[in-house]
Amino acid sequence: MQRSFTKKLYIQFFKPLADVSVALAVFIVLLPVFIVVVTLLAIANDGKPFFFQRRPGLNERIFKVVKFKTMNDKKDKDGNLLPDADRLTAIGSFIRRTSLDEVPQLLNVIKGDMSIVGPRPLLVEYLPRYNQTQKHRHDVKPGITGWAQTNGRNAISWKQKFEYDIWYVEHISFALDFRILLRTVGKVFKSEGISSNTSATMEKFTGKE
Repeated sequence: MQRSFTKKLYIQFFKPLADVSVALAVFIVLLPVFIVVVTLLAIANDGKPFFFQRRPGLNERIFKVVKFKTMNDKKDKDGNLLPDADRLTAIGSFIRRTSLDEVPQLLNVIKGDMSIVGPRPLLVEYLPRYNQTQKHRHDVKPGITGWAQTNGRNAISWKQKFEYDIWYVEHISFALDFRILLRTVGKVFKSEGISSNTSATMEKFTGKE
């Protein structure tokens, strides 16, 4: 995708600088909350308050995303993890509903793997399932929140989600990022779009959308 000089300057210089500055400031403010949540989750999840997973970022480069662990590791008699709805703990449900599970990703932003605003980092296994248009979601850093998150989050289809992601990549700007941040605050207070219509989180992407 062709970008103007102004847009390139924003993406490559101003946006990363703003990301680190905002992430540091917010993390410092939320540090007391962070400590309390870590303690509660450590109790609920047998000493495992964090969830680490490999995710593709800018240009499909793999990094480890960190989130609060909202589901336990209970398995069935065959050793397979139970469905998400059965593993979601009470404290985990509250943390997801209030979007506190995203707070540790501020560390990913400070490290430079993520942005405050951008397409959500998805699973590595999805990479070969993207069509050529969907691949463009990796032309920018993934974000803690994004255009798709403020337009339905997990309650929308994969097709809609990717359309929003690509639209964001094509129209990225300071004004749009600021608009998304304002909309995110509203979504957090309303606890909208946390689950899909058929899952406690979001169904897996099969590549057919």
